[in-house]
Amino acid sequence: MATSSNLLSPEELAALASGIDDGTIAIDSGFNLTTRVKKHDLASEDSTLGVNTSSLEMINERFVRLFRLGLMEVLRTSPRINPSRAQIVRFGDYLKDLRPPLAVNTIRINPLRGFSLVTIEPTVVFSALDNFFGGTGSGMPGTARRRTPDKEGDASPNWLPPTRMFTPTESRVIKIILEVFFRSLKEAWAPLLPVDFEHVGSEINPQFAQIADENDLVIVSRFDTESVGGVKGFVDLVYPYASLKPLRDLLRNRVQADGSEESDMKWRNDLTAAVGDSQLELQVLLGQVVDHYERVETLKEGDLLFFKKPELATLYVGGLPAFECQVGMAGPNVAIRIENSISPENI
Repeated sequence: MATSSNLLSPEELAALASGIDDGTIAIDSGFNLTTRVKKHDLASEDSTLGVNTSSLEMINERFVRLFRLGLMEVLRTSPRINPSRAQIVRFGDYLKDLRPPLAVNTIRINPLRGFSLVTIEPTVVFSALDNFFGGTGSGMPGTARRRTPDKEGDASPNWLPPTRMFTPTESRVIKIILEVFFRSLKEAWAPLLPVDFEHVGSEINPQFAQIADENDLVIVSRFDTESVGGVKGFVDLVYPYASLKPLRDLLRNRVQADGSEESDMKWRNDLTAAVGDSQLELQVLLGQVVDHYERVETLKEGDLLFFKKPELATLYVGGLPAFECQVGMAGPNVAIRIENSISPENI
């Protein structure tokens, strides 16, 4: 009998093992035996679960070109925009490097789940406003001037009071920047996934824009800007990691660096030029004879083989039949004339 600590006694376990070894007890007799499974630890959150940040960077590069042109058309400003590498960080770590006031905008990107964030540094807003009214893009509100950052790497505008609100004119410029931002990002995502944008709310303090818990992972894409007047700033796009996780296979396999027909044509032309100098062996088959091995084995000099000449000869390219042709003469040379091609399906 089984003891209280084991379901089976040692004798029963030994008998079971012996039956499996000698084949008297069948194994592999359950259901779904061919199903492939993937181990996943629900208690851990791995930042390398497949969200391809390099694919996001390709989307960002396409976005930057469109965003810069859009700002030129609407706000008459054309800042230099450099996308940084997309980074996966804790949301709390991202927030601790930001100082208000900032134009913090909570948005919804459909069909992605959850909320995302667009953070615009005030210098971007003031520079665009100055450009719009004919300035050089170095305008600052009132008599404010930029001071030395509190710490190295602190990109916050600490030359403004943290409770300073944006004026109606500045808020209108922020709205215009967001409209251009949404339109450009929608077009950048289009080759991969149709997306729509909805503005949910605005804050000046990033601590109030809780799109995720402090320990949750987010993907940050930062776009560093520099106006003609030399004023630097940044625009951040923050995705919750959970919103892009369902798209990891799509990001890994289907993102293209450039979905335009012009890029496809350039690739086709480059490939054509690369293989154009390749050398191929051409062979012309006038006919074939099928005979028994015994007769072939006894062939000797002077024996004749009779066969019916086909109407067209076959031209082999690289060992594969490619064309049907006529065999004739061109001056003193034997030549062939291509009559038609042979479809690969008929090979």
